[in-house]
Amino acid sequence: MFSPSQHDVRTFFCETYRKTRAREILTPLETIASDWIVQHPEYDQDFADLNAALEAHYPVDQGKTNPFLHLSMHLSIAEQISINQPPGIAGAFKQLAQRFGSAHEAHHIMMECLGAVIWEAQRHGTAFDGVAYMEAIRLKLG
Repeated sequence: MFSPSQHDVRTFFCETYRKTRAREILTPLETIASDWIVQHPEYDQDFADLNAALEAHYPVDQGKTNPFLHLSMHLSIAEQISINQPPGIAGAFKQLAQRFGSAHEAHHIMMECLGAVIWEAQRHGTAFDGVAYMEAIRLKLG
């Protein structure tokens, strides 16, 4: 299983940002990341300086979103949808996007669910629960 370090993730997004701005050729994964970077211009400063990015801290109690975590979750959800794992997630995404009028908003709703299930797994020292994740998403659908 691929398990990138914080350094790897931050370098990936900063390099993708740089390559996007320079109009260089992107890998397939960079292309997906670039699409999300473009949709989040509020993070441009976070991606513009690799050295600053590697040193940055995003304490929860200060209310600043970690842009690297945020975009990593977008990438995770995009991958989940593309392979329909957990089963049913692609259909649930389509329903959320229709209900809320935006694929981006659907991602953010799914992100809340994903974050909550990951937090529970970490808190209890258990494996990720795909069933609980899908249940949380279904609750958002009403």
